[in-house]
Amino acid sequence: MYICALILSASLSTSCSSLLNIEETDFIGGDLALRTVKDNESLLMGAYSALGSEGVTGATGYEMGLKMNGVLSDELRHGDFYVTQSTHEWKFNYDDITIRDTYMANRTYYRVIDRVNRILGALPNAVVEEPADEVRSKNIKGEALLLRAFSHFELFRYYAGNYKDGGLVMPYMEEASLVNQARIEMEEYFTKILRDLNDSKSLLKNSLSDVYRMNLVTADALHARIALYMENWEDAIKYSTNYINAIPLATQAEFDNIWTDKSSAEISFKLKRTNASRVGSFFLGLFTKTDGKIIAPASVSWAPSEKLWNSYDQKNDVRFNAYLIDEPILEQAGKLHKILKKYSGTGYATSNENVADIKVFRTGEMYLIRAEARAEINQYTGANSAESDINILRGQRITDYKGVTFASKDVALSNIMEERFKELALEGHRFWDLKRKGLPVVRTGADIPSEDGKTLEAGNFRFVMPIPKSEMNANNLMKQNPGYNN
Repeated sequence: MYICALILSASLSTSCSSLLNIEETDFIGGDLALRTVKDNESLLMGAYSALGSEGVTGATGYEMGLKMNGVLSDELRHGDFYVTQSTHEWKFNYDDITIRDTYMANRTYYRVIDRVNRILGALPNAVVEEPADEVRSKNIKGEALLLRAFSHFELFRYYAGNYKDGGLVMPYMEEASLVNQARIEMEEYFTKILRDLNDSKSLLKNSLSDVYRMNLVTADALHARIALYMENWEDAIKYSTNYINAIPLATQAEFDNIWTDKSSAEISFKLKRTNASRVGSFFLGLFTKTDGKIIAPASVSWAPSEKLWNSYDQKNDVRFNAYLIDEPILEQAGKLHKILKKYSGTGYATSNENVADIKVFRTGEMYLIRAEARAEINQYTGANSAESDINILRGQRITDYKGVTFASKDVALSNIMEERFKELALEGHRFWDLKRKGLPVVRTGADIPSEDGKTLEAGNFRFVMPIPKSEMNANNLMKQNPGYNN
């Protein structure tokens, strides 16, 4: 694993081998650093930090998944600066993925996994200092197990084919270890994910008091998402329903406040961002202010695709104004002016411009999961159906919405995919959605950078990311994904 390779290479680079035999008198090992329950909770916070990658140079984090999905799918068009040999045109290989873009999920998720594995190893012997530590220890274990399941699921989304197609996934790490591990089969991998997920549920708090930490509702959300990818429709319905019953959809008045972080409506878990990690700056630079006048940024790197822009009812859909904006300041500066608002933070030329928390699980997604699962088992119309779920969701998003009737399963699924495109725009799902449904990426009009960037045909090997060169070099048991030369 990447983190193991870093430690090993540091050891091997020592010029004098005898130094390795000197006992470190100031080193705090796991038995001391994780001596108490509170020590383990501190490392748990470190695992959450690694998931967000804040301050972790070269790591990707969950945030990079939303960026990558936008670039590789039909959600974004290129802005002022563009390199022809680009990931946007699906031109990447295992040995340059870190040069063009840092889509290296293995760095982030194995770092998270290593930290929670150290917790799971130390926690049974941790010192209880106060009565509250008994409950604290139980919840720490539940969060660690859920983070381990979540991280391994993300590795699956990057580095493996669809669940129904079988094949190899990644190593499933269940303890902190420097020993190289081989990839394992899909069925075994998901057995381990579901075991960790189910084990976490008896331990986690049933509380939404802190949406920056995973909880029992988050476990149901992850279970619903995993079931969707496994095409286990009954579980997808069961666990998405649990979430929907726990957290209602936001009202139209609340919806915009979700994206400015004034409200946590719909959310069970999100990642905290600060002005050291401005997710919105991936899309455009910072505005400035001179003599009270707002000045346009030097660059707009990525803009929402015309396909995405035109998909909304721009007059009545609350999502359009929450996610997108036609900015006159940019138009006057002669720049792309139809831009993404979703991650713009507290406003132009403010200290938290382009700062927005990453929403990992929310109710809108759960309605879409349940709708898809219901459609797949032919509950596409009538009460408790895909049709009713889509009408409820749209009714909360679109003023004066008139409900639709689905005439067939195929019509329902087409509507659901369209609704996922609009509801979950730039939240890290679109490319994986097209992959799991066996659909192509199709760009149109101004969204085409060149003919090479028009279509990625369904089933193309580039829907699966290459194992990065650093991992291939570090682990002699690692096997590269089909289609990538190594």
